[in-house]
Amino acid sequence: MSLRLLPNALTLFRMIAVGPIVYWLLTERFIAAFVLAMLAGVSDLLDGFLARRFGWMTHFGGVLDPLTDKLLLVSTTLTLAWLGHLPWWLVALVVARDVIIVSGGLYYHCRIARIVTAEPTTLSKWNTFAQIVLVVSIMLALAFPAWQGPWTDWLVMVVSLTTVASGVQYVVVWSQRARREHINA
Repeated sequence: MSLRLLPNALTLFRMIAVGPIVYWLLTERFIAAFVLAMLAGVSDLLDGFLARRFGWMTHFGGVLDPLTDKLLLVSTTLTLAWLGHLPWWLVALVVARDVIIVSGGLYYHCRIARIVTAEPTTLSKWNTFAQIVLVVSIMLALAFPAWQGPWTDWLVMVVSLTTVASGVQYVVVWSQRARREHINA
């Protein structure tokens, strides 16, 4: 295997890891799930670093990496909610935001401009970070009960606030962009 493909291989590892992580959470093998989730997180950091540092970026990796990240986060979030460790209203809020963003992007692509360049906003990056911290903290507490703390409720509120704020931000930004495109057409 060419070293150029290492970032893509790491992304594929992360995608394959989703199944065992979910299975281990469901079967209460929390330490195994936590360790594999941490390895998946490290692989995400490493594949991004390698791709940027050495110019090993590919179209395949550019598409697969964010999809894999979303798959891992959504799968663990849904599983933790199923197990009763996350409120379903938060899951619904996060999913609704993602559906609104994707639907808006598709609408924009089909009706306004064929080329859609969507970069995540700083607020959206903070939202994703907060979601990851929430999921990891719950998995840590399940794997190592001595690490349980009062921060889960606080993190749920941070995630809910950043989810709503970033969703509103996307709607405003893309609505303004659509108006500009319509005026320039």
